[in-house]
Amino acid sequence: MVVTHMAVDAVGGATSSASHHKKNRRKIVRKNPNAFPSDPSSSNHQESKDDADMSADAAGASNPTTHTATNDADDDALMIDTDSSSIVPSSTAPSFPPVAPGAEKTTLKSETRRIPVPPHRMTPLKKDWLNIFGPLTEILGLQVRMNVQRRCVEIRTSKHTKDIGALQKGADFVKAYTLGFDVNDAIALLRLDDLYLDSFEIKDVKTLHGDHLSRAIGRIAGQDGKTKFTIENTTRTRIVLADTKIHIMGSFQNIKIARDALVSLILGSPPGKVYAGLRTVSSRMKQRAL
Repeated sequence: MVVTHMAVDAVGGATSSASHHKKNRRKIVRKNPNAFPSDPSSSNHQESKDDADMSADAAGASNPTTHTATNDADDDALMIDTDSSSIVPSSTAPSFPPVAPGAEKTTLKSETRRIPVPPHRMTPLKKDWLNIFGPLTEILGLQVRMNVQRRCVEIRTSKHTKDIGALQKGADFVKAYTLGFDVNDAIALLRLDDLYLDSFEIKDVKTLHGDHLSRAIGRIAGQDGKTKFTIENTTRTRIVLADTKIHIMGSFQNIKIARDALVSLILGSPPGKVYAGLRTVSSRMKQRAL
């Protein structure tokens, strides 16, 4: 009886363990989407695979470092397999090559400027025509002609013109000569880029009439033009007195200094006081130059 009872217990224990194993196997099969429990041919293979998965889970639970290292290796493999082009979006902006220096010449049309000449400057223009014609054609590559009937100088661009601003420089050069500047002084407008022309009238500063206007012009010019030459040499500018109009040629900062000195003379300041102010300004300019 005892033997029989023990056998039944052994059989029952074996049956309970088998049923417990089947329960675990069913749970694992449900979690695995790739498994097909209805297929009888793959049941043996599935049972062995389930046993291997359970043993692997137990080993991973007992040794967490091994499980973490395996996950890190898998992450590294995934990062290596990823394509960089899929992560960084490609730019859709077009890329153009640099433009050649002479490419703009073919697209630009010929431009023309007409500079009027006052009647009292026509005779000096005819005398100095060679000195005016030469720099415009050689330095700037422009085409120039003097229209006597219209009393103007016409300039236009050509295929030899290299600079886009050559036409404006040529117009400023001819205009400076028509205002009364010397040819050698006006050529500086062609060779330097930071020279400008500024014009204003005495009436713009103060309304003067009769003898008061004459005395203001005398203070600006000085005895034998001494005051005007002093302002020119100190501020490095060129000044032209044409009746009540004053024309200044120079850089922007120098024109401002010369204009302030001329305004002081127009308002009635004595030349000695203006000289003292110019002396102070010239010393500051020398310090800035150093």
